Amino acid sequence: MFAMSKFFEAVFFDMDGLMVDSEPEWLLSETEVTAAYGYEWLETDQIACLGGPLSKVGQYMYDKCGQQESPQFFTQTLIDTQVARMRGNTPTMPGAVELVRELQARDVKTALVSASPRNIVNAVLENLGHELFPFSISSDDVVHTKPHPEGYLKAASISGSDISNCLIFEDSLTGMNAAIASGAYLIGVPHLVSMEESDRVRVIKSLEQMSFSKLGELRSNFAAAI
Repeated sequence: MFAMSKFFEAVFFDMDGLMVDSEPEWLLSETEVTAAYGYEWLETDQIACLGGPLSKVGQYMYDKCGQQESPQFFTQTLIDTQVARMRGNTPTMPGAVELVRELQARDVKTALVSASPRNIVNAVLENLGHELFPFSISSDDVVHTKPHPEGYLKAASISGSDISNCLIFEDSLTGMNAAIASGAYLIGVPHLVSMEESDRVRVIKSLEQMSFSKLGELRSNFAAAI
């Protein structure tokens, strides 16, 4: 049993691809939107857009679809398509909900920090339960979304935590860059990308590997390495 003073002050979770297995749903939505304009969306396109921000995805679609409509049109159409899809199906990643609930049972502060807009975050939480996290931050709640660290810095401020003693879970390079820039510790659970470990970064294959006690051990190891 680890004393809370030796644990992370708060643990923040990314949403897409980390808490929920939404990347296959994003792939379906991206394919549907671009198919209407004669473009075949491939896995390489999904990798190029992984982690957002969605304005970047809209611009990418605009370019790939022969600059029909506008980047804003593609962004909004993708959002609307994904909202409908996630309201009907929100599969969680293995071990994700269990880890959040265990941390909260140990009085660890948690939050959901996403680069997705509020309507997508709400669609996910409608299925998972709004009570799963005490609060969530979407791209609509910040001026600068990931890879900017604002979302994580705001989460630390709301929870009354020192970001340098917080832990972030991320699956994309965009999110990883936001986490590192915030000054927090990071555990990467990479999806379709590779991540490098460092003094404040560890990489795992699945949230199923994590528990309160494992994170307590990791916190001690981080402290010893710095």
